[in-house]
Amino acid sequence: MKDENEEFIISKSQVKREMQALRDLGEELVNLPAAELNKFDISESLHDAISLARNLKREALRRQLQCIGKLLRQEDDVAIKQTLEHISQPQRDEVKAFHQLEKWRDQLMAGGDEAINQTIESLPGADRQHLRQLVRNAHKEHELEKPPKSARLLFQYLKDLKK
Repeated sequence: MKDENEEFIISKSQVKREMQALRDLGEELVNLPAAELNKFDISESLHDAISLARNLKREALRRQLQCIGKLLRQEDDVAIKQTLEHISQPQRDEVKAFHQLEKWRDQLMAGGDEAINQTIESLPGADRQHLRQLVRNAHKEHELEKPPKSARLLFQYLKDLKK
């Protein structure tokens, strides 16, 4: 039976995983633009170490990332992760919207009139005739193995409607 004052022992593997997570966090910080890095509440020594790492290659970069990982042990890594999450959220939203547009375009290319009706319900300002023409032209280009100019135009049209 364990005593109340006895601490739990953390395995060596768990310590290694935690250190790797801090190095990975440090690598994310190194890859951020300098303007974004200033939004973090970090010590000056960590900021300098991150700035130095941006100019290094290969083995020197690996060693610097280890140093940054050690410096991160003394920082509030939860706050750093939250700030990183807050900074990257607009980019993730943009990527999500881009994927949605690609999905609509692919559905229009594969689905015919039913897909056009669904798109018009989702995007009320859409012109049915213009959508049909873009889809028809994109199919012709695909059959003739031409560059997908109309598919790009269809994507751009959907993008403009989404704004």
